[in-house]
Amino acid sequence: MQYVISFVTGGLLCVIAQILIDKTKITPARILVIYVTAGVALTAIGVYGPFVDFAGAGATVPLTGFGYSLAEGVREQVAERGIVGILTGGLGACAAGISAAIFFSFLLTLFKKPQGK
Repeated sequence: MQYVISFVTGGLLCVIAQILIDKTKITPARILVIYVTAGVALTAIGVYGPFVDFAGAGATVPLTGFGYSLAEGVREQVAERGIVGILTGGLGACAAGISAAIFFSFLLTLFKKPQGK
């Protein structure tokens, strides 16, 4: 049942983004920023944590989950190191994902040639 809940909640987050793309003049890049910022804001007010507990990967895989990871990393590092954690927490919590994105993007560039328009 957890797979169904994750699939439906992740799908709903994607549907909302698609509706924003289709029905408004908001660019996909701005929607990305809105989703990450919403993840941080909802985590800060204590709403996104219980949503993650309920939805699992359906809440952590979309872009709002990246904001959640950033906010949780900052919260943990501030509790451990004080104000320095504001600067180090977010990057520390998301370092593996950011590194993987850079690494696999580099790998793709080795095998794929750019195409002209």
